[in-house]
Amino acid sequence: MEIIQAIKQRHANRAFLDQAVPRETVTAILDAARWAPSGVNIQPWQVAVVQGESQRALSEALIEARMSGEPANPDYQYYPSQWQEPYRSRRKACGLALYQALDIKREDSERQVKAWNNNYRFFGAPVGLFIFIDRKLGQGAWVDMGMFIQNLMLAALEYGLATCPQASLAEYPDLVRQRLGIDEGRALICGIALGYPDIEHPVNRYRLEREPVEGFTQWFD
Repeated sequence: MEIIQAIKQRHANRAFLDQAVPRETVTAILDAARWAPSGVNIQPWQVAVVQGESQRALSEALIEARMSGEPANPDYQYYPSQWQEPYRSRRKACGLALYQALDIKREDSERQVKAWNNNYRFFGAPVGLFIFIDRKLGQGAWVDMGMFIQNLMLAALEYGLATCPQASLAEYPDLVRQRLGIDEGRALICGIALGYPDIEHPVNRYRLEREPVEGFTQWFD
């Protein structure tokens, strides 16, 4: 039951305390994550850790790109071009719950922009991780990457830390690669905010509904 509660909690942590995370702790989390399974043990994960000035500079560069109207050019399509049910309703409910938790009204465009830009600031987390994969690998390796990311997120909980996986941090992969000196052959999957959660922040208190087991499972005897 503890692991179930941990999984429930990890989806809401989007506000972090201004408290440094020791480098040895980040290393220990990555050391646990690397034991994720992968097809024929290819271990496709590649990670770039940003903190301090490198993180701040990259955050501001991403915000500048967004605010200047530069079109996003992610390395892959995360969301569908057209939303269908039941996914459309779930997406809408997620957005409404988030803005209600932040007390942002539909017409308050200024606060909506500020809230969105917090994505690029890693929601105040002192550590950011960018997750890359070799472009030459097949789709199966992306399944492996999901298990690695989940391992990382669960390992962080053992150190009293919270994470937030962010597709938004992969919207401008060329900018990220250029700033960090990452080879063009690596595709950017996502970013992850890592830090100590601000458990009193309203955004860390709202919860989303989940489909019950019988809603997505078929049994064949």
